[in-house]
Amino acid sequence: MDTNFVDYVKICCRSGKGGGGSVHLHRSKLTAKGGPDGGDGGRGGHIILRGNKQFWTLIHLKYRKHVIAEDGGSGGSARMTGKEGKDEILEVPLGTIIKDAETGEIEGEVSEDGQEIIIVPGGRGGLGNDHFKSSTNQTPRYAQPGEDGRVEWKILELKVLADVGLVGFPNAGKSTLLSVVSAAKPEIANYPFTTLVPNLGIVKYRDYKSFVMADIPGIIEGAHEGKGIGLRFLRHIERNSTLLFLIPADTNDIIKEYKILLNELDQFNPELLHKKRIVAISKCDMLDEELLAEMKKDLNKRFKEKKTVPLHYISAQSGQGIVELKDEIWKQLNSKENSFDY
Repeated sequence: MDTNFVDYVKICCRSGKGGGGSVHLHRSKLTAKGGPDGGDGGRGGHIILRGNKQFWTLIHLKYRKHVIAEDGGSGGSARMTGKEGKDEILEVPLGTIIKDAETGEIEGEVSEDGQEIIIVPGGRGGLGNDHFKSSTNQTPRYAQPGEDGRVEWKILELKVLADVGLVGFPNAGKSTLLSVVSAAKPEIANYPFTTLVPNLGIVKYRDYKSFVMADIPGIIEGAHEGKGIGLRFLRHIERNSTLLFLIPADTNDIIKEYKILLNELDQFNPELLHKKRIVAISKCDMLDEELLAEMKKDLNKRFKEKKTVPLHYISAQSGQGIVELKDEIWKQLNSKENSFDY
């Protein structure tokens, strides 16, 4: 298991205070009593998130509880503006969302490489006394102080960006499938909840094409209520464009298990039901030809009672149906049709 995968951090951000404006009157060899020429203070440093496609985790921020930007410099004479406080830039993976820690409100999302979002702005610099001269007050001896920086707690959450999300109960064979179709090396064992963090694999397709598949922690009934590791799992599949449901061939009732999975998605976020979906019956190498033919006949009939869901019968062990499944995924990813309405 990759213990370096961190998809949630809470940090205290303090932006820089703006520099104070300058109170200064122009003096030189030629000018004994010049007018005001105090410059403005520099703005305080921002706290900024920047997308970096090389990053896959938030682990570098896990132990960094306080992020502090530099204060702005004070204004100078001759209308010189103070130095701006240095911004504090946090590099984050694509798919990072920013939430206000107190309200839980989503404030933004980093989805592109190099994209920058100011999450806590620095205080504005104060105006120098040059701004306050008037016909009635030609030598103002006051300037604005700089605006205070802000202290705010932020939550950063990572939603894995992948084209295809594998959906299934623990031990459905998702890790095995990912290891077969991609170069990913997820930990695989014959017990539930082997996958405790998302695994991403790049699946090579015909003619040098590829797509990204995510094996996400197995769902359990009640995941939307936070049972097991359900909520963390569900957060990740919001970002997948196509959902691949994996149900083992030896399941007692395949349709019932499929409906439970759909219900968990619906309870968490009904919009997930509108994503394109494919159903793959895994571990088909355990069935003989007669049993497999009988299962196909039964399932094809029952699935077609509603809008057709593409059904595939596969075995990651023997390679049965894997090429056809990749063809179906590619077709779905490149189809402009929206998916399901039920």
